[in-house]
Amino acid sequence: MHLLRAILTPLVAAAVLAIAAPLVQAQNRGDDTLLEMQQAFRKGDRRKLEQLLPAARGHALEPWAAYWTLKARLDEAAPQEVQAFLQRYAGSYQEDRLRNDWLLLLGQRRDWSQFAEHHPQYRMSDDREVRCYALLIDQIKGTAPASAADDVRRTWYSLRDADDGCTHAASELYSDKKLSALDVWRKARLGIEANRMRVVRNAVEIVAPDALPQLRDVFDSPTKYLLGRATVRGKMHQELVVLALVKLATGDPQAAANLLDAKWGVQLSAEERNWVWGVIGKQAAQKLSPDAMAYFANVARDSDLNDDTLGWKARAALRAGQWKVVRKTIDAMGDDTRQESTWVYWKARALLAARPSEAERAEARQLLEGIAGTRGFYEQLALEELGQRIATPPAPAPLTAEEKAAARANPGLNRGLYAILLGLRSEGVREWNYTTNLHTPGGMADRELLAAADFACQREVWDRCINTSERTKAVTDAAQRFPTPFRNTVVERAQGIGLDPAYVYGLIRQESRFVMDARSGVGASGLMQVMPSTARWTARKIGLAGFTPDQISDRDTNITIGTAYLKLALDDFAGSMPMAAAAYNAGPGRPRSWRNGPVLDAAIWAENVPFAETRDYVKKVLANTTNYAALLTGQPQSLKSRLGTVGPRESAEPEANKELP
Repeated sequence: MHLLRAILTPLVAAAVLAIAAPLVQAQNRGDDTLLEMQQAFRKGDRRKLEQLLPAARGHALEPWAAYWTLKARLDEAAPQEVQAFLQRYAGSYQEDRLRNDWLLLLGQRRDWSQFAEHHPQYRMSDDREVRCYALLIDQIKGTAPASAADDVRRTWYSLRDADDGCTHAASELYSDKKLSALDVWRKARLGIEANRMRVVRNAVEIVAPDALPQLRDVFDSPTKYLLGRATVRGKMHQELVVLALVKLATGDPQAAANLLDAKWGVQLSAEERNWVWGVIGKQAAQKLSPDAMAYFANVARDSDLNDDTLGWKARAALRAGQWKVVRKTIDAMGDDTRQESTWVYWKARALLAARPSEAERAEARQLLEGIAGTRGFYEQLALEELGQRIATPPAPAPLTAEEKAAARANPGLNRGLYAILLGLRSEGVREWNYTTNLHTPGGMADRELLAAADFACQREVWDRCINTSERTKAVTDAAQRFPTPFRNTVVERAQGIGLDPAYVYGLIRQESRFVMDARSGVGASGLMQVMPSTARWTARKIGLAGFTPDQISDRDTNITIGTAYLKLALDDFAGSMPMAAAAYNAGPGRPRSWRNGPVLDAAIWAENVPFAETRDYVKKVLANTTNYAALLTGQPQSLKSRLGTVGPRESAEPEANKELP
């Protein structure tokens, strides 16, 4: 009952509570029904869903109950049933969610007339398969824009796993000569590099079905395939060799380089050679191999590489101190990638390297000014390059009573919070995000976002508070973006063991967004996302008597163990915040390996972290830390001062703590 009173605001409460005690009790029973239905949906238990649905009628989360029940049998549902659902729950997330599911099913059935009828009402418009189906229909009708083929190709390439929508659209566009054979082969190359056999097979089936019998040999035994042939003739066989070389490179770039250099290079086209050398260079760069730049040097034309490979070429060049190559590589990237703050910053740094001309200085300054701010890692570094420090932005004008009331009366926000606090976190987050980001084109305006974030903050749903406030464009509310829950506990514990409280807050914000019951896919728990084995080791190390793994879900215990482990990691890496953050995320063994090689500006080191998750994590933790330091101290801060340099362990440093898990 307290849950309902804490969350529901008048609009929803009127339908749910009506102030009457019997209805409150019924609602609480309905909560149990919703939780039971979620489990039935996850298990695919259609019969149980049908049995429970009547008990969920009238509940604030009835749209979820109805969605699960119809979604579970959507492949058998009549169009009239779907239409009735869409009308009954018009304007809700569940309406558009089911429309998304229905559009995918209609696309798979090639029911283009029904698809075309439903697609204009699809508000989310964020499903890439649906987009490909829609572009294909436009192509069939003769109304496709000139960019349709480019859109399909770009969307298809962005999908890591096999799909029907973009694969089918690509096949039709290839038949219509709107996509080239090379376009399709490149998708196969991307698939084999990602170890996705079905993706490879789907692409090859479009462009060269005769090659399908050989694909399994290429995928399973690339070395055997390459050594078992002396020559190749024709595009199909050349591309099979390319696929085999790419597959080999993912495990052994040196072996792939040897075979390409000694045998296959002369038999491939220039574009094919460039692509394979690019993949070899990328794989070597991800291993932090000093050979990476030598491999990339064999690429005669950067425009033959995709942006992901070019990103790794730029990272390897940063690591090698080859600033001219950094600049040239970034210039070869596509417009969207080149405008990312990462590459804007490094392009500016490349322009300023060595002896820049006045024109280069002016261009670098313009680039830095275009991204400088407090929002993220490179935005903060750009601010410091311009001679400024990171300070807390001025607070926006206070929200009015009307703005707050509008957020509290929003049905989607209410259902989202209700679901989250009931335990349906995934569903609640999706409904909340849809309401703030997608329900109207472009999402909510800044003041609406601030009001929605405030609604979540007041209910202490910190992840929605932060994520919603982060979407504002023209204003920044630092108190929303960087909240400080449990401040006394965090500050006292951090200072008591010699940790910067801002660093602890920066890490918690990235780890869990202050979600108390957060649990990762690998079993880490709580605010600081501590693994059970790490918790046991740390508890023993700090003398926490009587510790049992279930205690890690206790807030204060989680903070005690998490901060203790972070301090041990920080000490093991001689106070390096970037390396300690990497150790917290990926374990200490990896950053110990990643630090070997040249002494690097820590920003370059962080950008070269091989794991995308850890690379992103380190940068966000350090940017968070700098913002929290500005907020907690009220003084301007420096990100650069927290980065320093990273290199091999110096002889004066103590030996690594090999016990550190």
